Amino acid sequence: MPGTRKLGRTTDHRISMLRGMVTYLLENGRIETTVTRAKEVRAMAEKMITIAKDNSLHSKRKVLAYVTKDDVVKKLFEEIAPKYSDVNGGYCRIIKTGPRRGDAAEMCIIELI
Repeated sequence: MPGTRKLGRTTDHRISMLRGMVTYLLENGRIETTVTRAKEVRAMAEKMITIAKDNSLHSKRKVLAYVTKDDVVKKLFEEIAPKYSDVNGGYCRIIKTGPRRGDAAEMCIIELI
């Protein structure tokens, strides 16, 4: 995955963390996290939605290789992707909420529009 930030993690941990966060975002519609992580999650979530708009066997296998839950993949192809069928990108919104109390990291909410 060229162009991704380190996020203070090893490569395997970073990729699995992003996979989990993208899965959780697609499952629930919103996440509260740091701004840096949210930007990475937004990029991958928008790629997954764009792939799901094709609705072919190949695209289902590509999404299944990244998203960790089968029911989330089903929801992505049946509910989320058809909702954005006429939109070209911009499926997620990042709203900054201020600094975190413990370490003053900039927090935000990322949600599907």
